[in-house]
Amino acid sequence: MKKKDQHIFDFAIRTADMLVKMFGPHCEVGVHDFADFKKSLIHLAGNVTGRSIGAPITDLVLNELAKGNHEAEDLANYKTQTPKGNVMKSSTVFLRDEHNKIIGALCMNYDISLMMQFGGVLETLTNFNEEDTKDETFFTSVQDIVHEMVEQVLQPFKKAPASMTIDEKIEAVKRLEEKGTFLIKGANEYVASILGVSKFTIYNYLQKIKVMNENENTHEYV
Repeated sequence: MKKKDQHIFDFAIRTADMLVKMFGPHCEVGVHDFADFKKSLIHLAGNVTGRSIGAPITDLVLNELAKGNHEAEDLANYKTQTPKGNVMKSSTVFLRDEHNKIIGALCMNYDISLMMQFGGVLETLTNFNEEDTKDETFFTSVQDIVHEMVEQVLQPFKKAPASMTIDEKIEAVKRLEEKGTFLIKGANEYVASILGVSKFTIYNYLQKIKVMNENENTHEYV
């Protein structure tokens, strides 16, 4: 992190510690520094996901960041699961610098599995709106994030990457770009190896996608 942003992260860390003290052992609050997505977790108060300091950013946060700095929004009160299958209520607040640029995030996870067994009185606390249910995976390595994203994108094509046409490969790269996959350093090389092309071909695909998106936006305003 930049020295001038230190106070932002210091405040987030104090907030994380206070929230866990307030809500107890079923609460986990992490602070992420987006200077390095591979090891963005710089502070963890409580622990319900099994992660440790130096863990990578989640796929859900990457998906939101892919929308762009001005379009990305805080995520409140959504449903997630721990690697062991416990149900959590989660929220993510993006940390922004003095220029409103997203530099990190404060993420809160509360394990409500035991509460859900009680029902009745706790119904309002454990109830979710369908539109607020989101998929988020908590990884222990950045390679797992890229691997999972590629698997999700390629599965609908129902064929081996080597059998995909150029147009299908471009479409796959487009979907990966929309998920924020290429925000991770080294993702280009991994995707290239899976699709059986060079990393320079991936760069060319991304450039074509950028031009197509610009043309679509131009037509919207004509």
